[in-house]
Amino acid sequence: MQVVATLSLKGGVGKTTVALGLAGAALHHGIPTLLVDLDPQANATIALDVEPTTGTVADVLDEPSRSVLRRAIATSAWGEGLDVLVGSEQNERHNHPDPSTKQLERLARALSRLDDPDLGSSLGRTDEKPGEPYQLVIIDCPPSLGQLTRSALAASDRAILVTDPTMFAVSGVQRAFDAVQAERERGNPDLQPLGVLINRVRPRNAEHDYRIAELRELFGPLVFGGVLPDRSAVQQAQGACLPIQSWDTPGAREVAAVFTALLGRLLRSRSRT
Repeated sequence: MQVVATLSLKGGVGKTTVALGLAGAALHHGIPTLLVDLDPQANATIALDVEPTTGTVADVLDEPSRSVLRRAIATSAWGEGLDVLVGSEQNERHNHPDPSTKQLERLARALSRLDDPDLGSSLGRTDEKPGEPYQLVIIDCPPSLGQLTRSALAASDRAILVTDPTMFAVSGVQRAFDAVQAERERGNPDLQPLGVLINRVRPRNAEHDYRIAELRELFGPLVFGGVLPDRSAVQQAQGACLPIQSWDTPGAREVAAVFTALLGRLLRSRSRT
């Protein structure tokens, strides 16, 4: 099982869009996936259109037991094989600015219990048969560096640093990169940045071209070659609670191709470790 966090310390750059796009790509390629919605806004949970549950990720962070996990995981309406550890505004009570080591370890402890057959993916599950084990866990972090984001980094193998091509992009990526490096030194040496993904790029926009060149100069090969174009299909698909991979327009196909490439890079990074 591979765990990846989508991370940004600058709000409004489309971090949740990246988490959803990657989840949709995994679903399209038949990879059993769990999306963990740590953001108190719970936008990923809403977009994935899950059935009501008797628990949320906030309850899991209170008590990271198998029984609480079962109550907090729901099948996404996008299809079997993509499940959600549902978020809620109650997540905010776990977003302490200076958490203890014990608090930071709770999410990792919870994810370590996903090997329980009763907690397998909805893919292939029947009354007589457990689901397949999750191969991928995607954690959608809030846009702040408190307990929730640090818990995600403490539990992750890789981090995708999401940004947009604007004036504050460089400082936001630098702070996110520093957060990854700090968590590596504090207690998760296996954590690595998968790369910097630039979102909402407009063609023939001089300001965007300048900021992208600035990011590539400073962060080099860490910046993904493929960028996410600014397409209305993304908002349309999210509004319809559908994966971008199911939205049949040229813009949607262009965006979906970037997420397919991102998924491939993520899976290859696992095979190299």
